[in-house]
Amino acid sequence: MSEHFLGTWKLVYSENFEEYMKELGVGYALRKMGNLAKPRLIISMDSDVMTIRTESSFKASEISFKLGQEFKEVTLDNRETMSVITMDKEAMTHIQKWDGKETTIKRKVVDGKLVLEYFLNDVTSTRVYERE
Repeated sequence: MSEHFLGTWKLVYSENFEEYMKELGVGYALRKMGNLAKPRLIISMDSDVMTIRTESSFKASEISFKLGQEFKEVTLDNRETMSVITMDKEAMTHIQKWDGKETTIKRKVVDGKLVLEYFLNDVTSTRVYERE
């Protein structure tokens, strides 16, 4: 099931990401840099451990996890979250919880593109990646 997520992806489209970062509480300067960044995602799997590496000209991060198991995550904007990632037939769902807040990131492969949808309160953002 997870095989179609594996590989290297580059950002080609972003909608409402700055508003999402603002809702997260990300400061002005970091929001501007984050909105300009054109990150690459490298998604790999070793046995039952999945790794998602995010690289941009500003910063890089990496998370490794087992599906369905909660783990500690330090996000690119330096939030310390407890996160869990699950997968069903439609999507990989990533839930981050911190300071009584919760955000959801859904990853889906649609027509050969990796589509990420971010949800926090009433704010939604979409980012689309293509394979490199």
